[in-house]
Amino acid sequence: MKQFESFGLDTSNECLWREGTKLALPPKPFAVLRYLVENPGRLITHDELLDALWPETYVQPQVLRTYVLELRKILGDDAGQPRFIQTLPKRGYCFVAQVTDRNELKHGSVATAALDIKPAGIVGREAELGHLKTHVEQLLKGQRCAVFITGEAGIGKTALVDAFCQQAEVISRVSVARGQCVEGFGGKEEYYPVMEALGQLCSSPDGERACRTLSRMAPAWLAAHGREDGIADTRNASDERMPGDLCGALEELAAEKSLILIFEDLHWADDSTVHLISALARRRAQAKLMVLVTYRPHDMAIEHRLKGVKQDLLMRRLCAEIPLPPLAKIAVKELLSRELKQEELPQGLASFVHKHSEGNPLFVIAILEHLIAQHFLVRACRGDATLWEQRAPFQEMEAGVPDGLAQMIELKIDRLNADEKSLLEAGSLISVAFPAWAVAAALGKDPAETEEACDALARRLYFLERAGQDELPDGTSSAFYVFAHGLYREVLYQRQVSARRSQRHIRIAERLGELFVGREANVAREIAMHYEAAGSWQRAAKALLAAAKYAEKRGAHVEAVQLLEHARRLAENLNETECAVATQEICGELAKAHESLARADVHERVTMTKV
Repeated sequence: MKQFESFGLDTSNECLWREGTKLALPPKPFAVLRYLVENPGRLITHDELLDALWPETYVQPQVLRTYVLELRKILGDDAGQPRFIQTLPKRGYCFVAQVTDRNELKHGSVATAALDIKPAGIVGREAELGHLKTHVEQLLKGQRCAVFITGEAGIGKTALVDAFCQQAEVISRVSVARGQCVEGFGGKEEYYPVMEALGQLCSSPDGERACRTLSRMAPAWLAAHGREDGIADTRNASDERMPGDLCGALEELAAEKSLILIFEDLHWADDSTVHLISALARRRAQAKLMVLVTYRPHDMAIEHRLKGVKQDLLMRRLCAEIPLPPLAKIAVKELLSRELKQEELPQGLASFVHKHSEGNPLFVIAILEHLIAQHFLVRACRGDATLWEQRAPFQEMEAGVPDGLAQMIELKIDRLNADEKSLLEAGSLISVAFPAWAVAAALGKDPAETEEACDALARRLYFLERAGQDELPDGTSSAFYVFAHGLYREVLYQRQVSARRSQRHIRIAERLGELFVGREANVAREIAMHYEAAGSWQRAAKALLAAAKYAEKRGAHVEAVQLLEHARRLAENLNETECAVATQEICGELAKAHESLARADVHERVTMTKV
């Protein structure tokens, strides 16, 4: 039974079905439909069709037109916008609907059983591998598909593709070819990843068939790959590589054996490669062809065509997107166990690494290596086994930024211009999330212009995104942004010279006071943080004193004590006279806070006794 849309062509009983209803179809129109359905996606010339159905008999070509008109009427097809039979004037016909064989569907479900086996070397991506398995099942049924795997650097796109290839390559009816985009090659060499994938095809076990097909249908592509000696038709071998020729050749290869083309890091691809992928996804001819693409959504030039192509394909349901989220804590634990080769991890390690890596697999490995290099993790003998143990509780450690990651982040920052670097550095003075007004204050810039500049950066950089809008006390609003990871913020913070960083912190603290004039106590703790970071000890202690009084007013006595203790420690940095004055005031408030705390404790005990 051949299936296309809601129709079933029963070749055994020579009849046509539609949703369980048998349709009347005379023998000759049935024969025409059967030949077209059994040869989908390619041109069937008038002569070929006549020879197949009326061998050694002369029949007027006009007869075919009559039968095709009859078929269109039964199928509900429109010659102007064909869903099934496309007329190619003066040449013939092409059956453009997707055709599946029910017998093949059963075989395909057995073939894809290998995709249920969890591959080695990957954790926490079961759902994504499940989505890819679904696409392979559709592929084996003859359904063309394009899949975009997206995510930030280090999130595990290549690891997912490697795992998928481990599964797919054990299916005997699937060929896999991969091409890698390389930074800097996009503007210099057209079709670089495509040529790499073709090279793999030509040197694979099916290479002889691939070369023959390319020689016949896309000789210029074979010649560009240095295989001119195998070209049968040399007339066009030196011609320009035509995308349509290659699409046709790949479709013919995929007609006999399912073909998966993988192109990685497409954010570095040239426009010609992007256009070719778009064409492969849009073509209507049936082909067991899957195009799998990986790229970083925010790591490309704003004018890059890939984003628009993917969005258009998604709207037309011609592709699917699989975005990779950060790993969950349980997956980070599994990854650490695999790397350390021990099931039982040091207490707190998984939580510590998950917090600092934020679930990015690349960062997980880098932080783990950093902990080992700094001897926070050491090997210790436990009986007959040697296991990893922590030197101190992880909550007392600071992971810092591993050298390799710091260099990687620095390289990305160095590609920006001076103004863009300043924006990001100013943003790092707040926290992982920062408002545009604070950046403007730190740099002494216009808030509206600063917000526009931050928006432009968030559109371009994968490690920065706009997270929302805040309403300020003066009635204005300001967007705020977040770094993808605290590690990016840490690198940006540390790269600023101390004097400039201090100056910027002071400007932010002063602007906070202006925004909350009359209500400074509400933000006194944040103001103190900036003054402390700037080394302005007296103003920091004064702000903490105000924050403590505000906490006392709210009945938060424990918080008030903690703030005052902090203020006393900061006051020790002042000269002898200033320290004495500040400490006297702080200690007076501290005594009141302890007294209030004691009264609150007594009141709570009395209340509990009554209960």
